[in-house]
Amino acid sequence: MTFKYSLTIPALGSHKLKRFNLWAAANLPGLAYSLPVQTPIKTENMTIRLRSEADKAAVLSAFPATLP
Repeated sequence: MTFKYSLTIPALGSHKLKRFNLWAAANLPGLAYSLPVQTPIKTENMTIRLRSEADKAAVLSAFPATLP
């Protein structure tokens, strides 16, 4: 799979990757995405990679103000 599109989302606190995985499974099942291997706790944003422009639009429309 090729993930050509990137999207930077606000994500504060620790366990960003786990929290995004849980959120995506609950809100956008079937979404194909790629996450970084790790993210520092101090960062306030996280970049995810997506397969299509439609996937990017789906995440943007369903995503809350910040990662829950």
